[in-house]
Amino acid sequence: MSTSTSGLLATLRRHWTYYVAEAAGAATFIIVASCAAVVVQHPTSPVRQWLGDNELLRHVVLGLPIGLAVALMTYSAWGQRSGAHLNPAVTLAFWQLGSLSATDTFWYVVFQFAGALTGGFLMEQVLAPWYTHPDIKQNVTVPGDWGVGVALLAEAAISAFFMFVLLWALHSEQRRKYAGWLLAGLLALYIAFETPLSGMSLNPARSLGTAVAAGNFTGLWVYFVAPIASMWLVAVLFQRYYHGATFECAVLAGCATPAEAGPYARQQPQFPDPQGDK
Repeated sequence: MSTSTSGLLATLRRHWTYYVAEAAGAATFIIVASCAAVVVQHPTSPVRQWLGDNELLRHVVLGLPIGLAVALMTYSAWGQRSGAHLNPAVTLAFWQLGSLSATDTFWYVVFQFAGALTGGFLMEQVLAPWYTHPDIKQNVTVPGDWGVGVALLAEAAISAFFMFVLLWALHSEQRRKYAGWLLAGLLALYIAFETPLSGMSLNPARSLGTAVAAGNFTGLWVYFVAPIASMWLVAVLFQRYYHGATFECAVLAGCATPAEAGPYARQQPQFPDPQGDK
């Protein structure tokens, strides 16, 4: 992705609103996830006291507001504008599919990390009285009791399936309308059942944002390697085995602006012929 500085700056001037939307979404995700963790997990919280010591039940409840927030961001005006990637691994996969130019991909990733870091540091200050409790651990994603190897495999598996479901949904005009809700539900299920294995990240920006704010980098590489490699591999395989049709935008909820107006104008991804899959 070698591009000139002038090209990067020109793209920034043209599409900065898309990038700001990604940063705002990444920050919002951290804020919602962190606040939900305190409400559901901190022992002094009435919600935690009502849920008791059932860890699975707490994770189920924790996944609900986070999944809902993702769905709402996806279908919001800003989410539709940028595509609501909110995740460098997703963005890099769509770059592989030919949906984003190299310069747009660069800025998407930069702003996603910037937003996540902003959200991480903000929550570190706002939630300080409760954030360091052992049941919350400053919302940092760290490998579970089964170790780094299991965490790596778990992150790779959930990331690959997440990208597969996303591409499967975008493959059909009918399913595309509900892709945001579908993925939000999948995310909530991951939080409920996968969290004990790896902390449930899927997202390098999300993990870095809380890790830097907390100064805790335990196993951080897992949350870069597994999601990026898995989602990219699924995109490569999808390109290899399916081709011949395009759709307007490689986004979860569709584009709020014409395709030629934004980052999705350059090259279109190749997908299966949707005519028989509606």
